[in-house]
Amino acid sequence: MLNDFLVRAGLAGLGVSLAAGALGPFVVWRRMAYFGDAMAHAAILGVALSLGFEISLFVGVLFSALLVAALFLALTRRNQSADSALGVIAHSALAFGLVAVAMSAGPRVNVEAYLFGDILTVSRADLTLIWSVAAVVAAWLLWRWQALVTWVLSPDLAETSGYNTKLEELGLIMALALVVAVGIKAVGALLITALLIIPAASARPHVKTPEAMIALSLGFGALAAVAGLKGALWLDTPAGPSIVCAAAFAFAASMLVAKVRGR
Repeated sequence: MLNDFLVRAGLAGLGVSLAAGALGPFVVWRRMAYFGDAMAHAAILGVALSLGFEISLFVGVLFSALLVAALFLALTRRNQSADSALGVIAHSALAFGLVAVAMSAGPRVNVEAYLFGDILTVSRADLTLIWSVAAVVAAWLLWRWQALVTWVLSPDLAETSGYNTKLEELGLIMALALVVAVGIKAVGALLITALLIIPAASARPHVKTPEAMIALSLGFGALAAVAGLKGALWLDTPAGPSIVCAAAFAFAASMLVAKVRGR
């Protein structure tokens, strides 16, 4: 069955959407959308690193995402505002990455495949990596759940409860970097942040507990992956953007339902 590229694409989209959907609520709660966007923009720099040093795409993108996190922490500690620091890092990394990719040796590189994804070319190895990352994210969330929720609700309460808030933030950053690194093959650097934000935003008006928001965000993410791929097949449109379009339609429907229910 896995020899069928459509099945591999479906499983890849589902794996990325579930991993992103699980982390999305924390990104929304902590207002880290721009941070995730900066990591995603830096993924193109990671592509250039992987081409230049002939290393795995996953390793190159993961390194660039972690580099963004380190630069952000360094700049904010030097009294730079968070939004300014992220703006400088995100756009600089994207620009340098595009230039470096264009200058890479060998056959001309299809930059659009990295910007918008090429999920139909996912291999068995890619699929294994995607679902391995999804499993790691799930295991980490289960392990650190109480500490993460307490930190989200109140960093001060988390500190007084004995949790290391810097360690929890670092864990979330690492998890986001992993998801960005595997998501670039499925939906691309410019769209992976959408899968972190849109399913969580769609779930938010309909839940009252963190557990329920995670569960509903996972549902919206899975729906976007399946519906987006089906839409791409029927309409002959790019798969990655189609997945995000499906997520956007789900968000619009969610907001409409919330308005009807008076929420």
